[in-house]
Amino acid sequence: MKVEVWTDMVCPFCYIGKRHLEAGLAKLAHPEAVNMVYRSFELDPDMEVNPSDDVYGLAAAKKGSTREHMKAMQVMISKRAEQVGLTFNYDTAKPTNTFNAHRLLKYAMKWGKGDDLMERLYKAYFTDSLHLGDIDTLVEIAVQSGLSRTDTEAILASNQFGDEVRADELEASRLGIRGVPFFVINDKYAISGAQPAEVFIEALQQAWKEENPFVSFQSASLDPDAALCEEGSCEVPKNSTDGNKSSSR
Repeated sequence: MKVEVWTDMVCPFCYIGKRHLEAGLAKLAHPEAVNMVYRSFELDPDMEVNPSDDVYGLAAAKKGSTREHMKAMQVMISKRAEQVGLTFNYDTAKPTNTFNAHRLLKYAMKWGKGDDLMERLYKAYFTDSLHLGDIDTLVEIAVQSGLSRTDTEAILASNQFGDEVRADELEASRLGIRGVPFFVINDKYAISGAQPAEVFIEALQQAWKEENPFVSFQSASLDPDAALCEEGSCEVPKNSTDGNKSSSR
């Protein structure tokens, strides 16, 4: 089963949504059979690598609001994060352009390290207040995920995987995705936003059933009146060859 996630590593609801999705995956019989695919979505592709303002000032300017209002909003978001065991430190967060981080994620997915790296990138930004626009920081995070330091440095110094990032963003536009997180299960079920875990559980189980249906065995030897136990009792069918009926519990 395939689960695609359009996300940005500086998106708070993407991090929270990841926890809700994980709760849904834990309810599947075989969560290891799920193929997680992260798709790139930059919330602010025009963001500078080293902006002159902090999270509150940037958000206030973009929304036409005040620092006080945006700070109050971030406090509310932080409380929601706490409910799923996450710690957000907005006061020391370092806003930045995430294009290179998305390129790094594409590289990590190539080696089966996408989920591990994505988790580390979220934590680096929201909890540890690391600078995701800094190349050295990205290299260290990549190494922690088990990726090659030499290859990571070479990739980030080049334009590799940039086309893949742009392709994801074009696909998001084609699908009408205007915000993240956005989840697509088996190219069929779309879930927008950090929905409750119950929503993911229901959608994942439905997709799993469709992908792994039970098929009734067919044979000329099948007895349509074969005995079975139901609702706490076991009975010999009325049409049994011995003509008797008995039950036991």
